[in-house]
Amino acid sequence: MSDQTNQTTSSQHQIPDLEAKLEALLFVAAGPVGIGSLSEVIGASAEEIEHGLRNLEADYLDRGLRLQWHAGRVQITSAPEFAPLVERFLGLEATTRLSRAALETLAIIAYRQPVTRPGVDAIRGVNSDAVLKSLLSKGLVQEVGRAEGPGRPILYSTTAEFLQYFGLSSLQEMPPFVLEAEMENPEEKKLLKD
Repeated sequence: MSDQTNQTTSSQHQIPDLEAKLEALLFVAAGPVGIGSLSEVIGASAEEIEHGLRNLEADYLDRGLRLQWHAGRVQITSAPEFAPLVERFLGLEATTRLSRAALETLAIIAYRQPVTRPGVDAIRGVNSDAVLKSLLSKGLVQEVGRAEGPGRPILYSTTAEFLQYFGLSSLQEMPPFVLEAEMENPEEKKLLKD
């Protein structure tokens, strides 16, 4: 009977399943990892990797971890609802708050990305140089290229750190963009048109 127990125990510890392999790799990764990299290391197809990641993501729903997706890359993060607890444990100060100007700029970049500084300035109505430098230094935005046209201005987009800061798994979780004019009472609009 002990031989059967040893066989059962050794067979349970032979080869970890795909989700366990993915979890181990994402845990040790220094940042977001592409599906292609995971596919190459594990030796599974991109479709199998994506399916395994979706299964792992579902497993995390009742736990303290989440998978965060950004630009085709994925990483393990702590669940956003535990942010205050994690901050307290790590001794992080509450001085990481963003100014109104920074939040405005981030919102513009998040919804219009990629966008140039002149594009941000046109919407905000003020120069955004200092705010953009601050957001770049915090790692919430990044330079992603240059626009075609005069002067070839730099294009900016959000980063995985942006998602982490706001507790989002992907950009698709952002609330839909609605213009103030669309939020007005439809009856008022009708009266104004008449």
